[in-house]
Amino acid sequence: MASIYDETHDLFRQSFRSFVAAEMRPRFAEFEQAGIMDRAVYTEAGKHGFVGMAIPESHGGGGNDDFRFNAVIDEELAYANMGGGGLGLGLHNDITTPYFIEYCNDDQADRWLPGIASGELITAIAMTEPSTGSDLAGITTTAARDGDEYVLNGAKTFITNGINSDLVIVVAKTDPDAGARGMSLLVVERGMAGFERGRNLDKIGQHSADTAELFFTDVRVPAANLLGEEGRGFEYLAFNLAQERLSIGLTGLAAAEAALGWTVDYVKERTAFGQPIASFQNTKFVLAEVATEIEVTRPFIEQSIAKLNDQELTPATAAKAKLWGTELQKRTVDRCLQLFGGYGYMAEFPIGPAYVDARIATIYGGTSEIMKTIIAKDVLA
Repeated sequence: MASIYDETHDLFRQSFRSFVAAEMRPRFAEFEQAGIMDRAVYTEAGKHGFVGMAIPESHGGGGNDDFRFNAVIDEELAYANMGGGGLGLGLHNDITTPYFIEYCNDDQADRWLPGIASGELITAIAMTEPSTGSDLAGITTTAARDGDEYVLNGAKTFITNGINSDLVIVVAKTDPDAGARGMSLLVVERGMAGFERGRNLDKIGQHSADTAELFFTDVRVPAANLLGEEGRGFEYLAFNLAQERLSIGLTGLAAAEAALGWTVDYVKERTAFGQPIASFQNTKFVLAEVATEIEVTRPFIEQSIAKLNDQELTPATAAKAKLWGTELQKRTVDRCLQLFGGYGYMAEFPIGPAYVDARIATIYGGTSEIMKTIIAKDVLA
């Protein structure tokens, strides 16, 4: 099957690969140690057109909603083994920006879109709460209308870009008695009174992705910061979940491809019992199985990207992409690490950090178990 990418995407890939090599990879260890990526990376990416590609040109963006450009960025970050260093950038492009493009009114678009496109306004979305994970309907954060403002109270956790973010889309209940129909999206801006960020959470991997707890105590959010219509938050979240899950799934595939490449190089060079590790039957069989799984996955992921561009990607297909892509990533890096032997456990070799970074992929964006539930519902429909 021919690749879905054309010459334009190939040139974009070369440009972004050069950007990663010059602006991100040399400082990656610094970002990992600090637990956060320098904000300047976002603004530099903005200067080169690597954020806000789908934002209209009238608001400083690229004016192109072709998701293949997002996919190129996600893949290149995985190939470079950026782990958490690329997560915030991917979230800004693939997950949060679509909400602003789709649901901002004219005034909000004028206020926010230029900064999002330039990388000067970093975005986040706050759904998960300390007592609720995948059970979005069970959130307890509330926003009570008081004149021209909403009074926001609650707490969120595991929020990517939680420290760096300037604009946070907060999922809150504006009508607690209406269930899913009582949820709305409010944009909380940096510096609003009563909005506090907790600690940058200490994770076992993806260290350079700032992940924080957020607290809202009587935060007075102007009604002008309501994204879309009141009570339609659950519907809006469903709108972008397919793209979010496909983004995570295709990143998983790219991470698996990268792991295979590193491993092939290693087993050709490393010797044991007087011969290259690549000569052993077990090594050959493992690599054959991994390579086959990757190759049969690539067409499905690319077909899903094409469906997304044609607005035909269903929740079930997106769930399949997320489930298979992330489980493939987790399975591949584990098997490849084994072929590195003890060196695979060393942080100086790429497979070790990739192994730790991969573990969250089957959890965030909806766990594998949730993906199976969505798929099964579609199968049994």
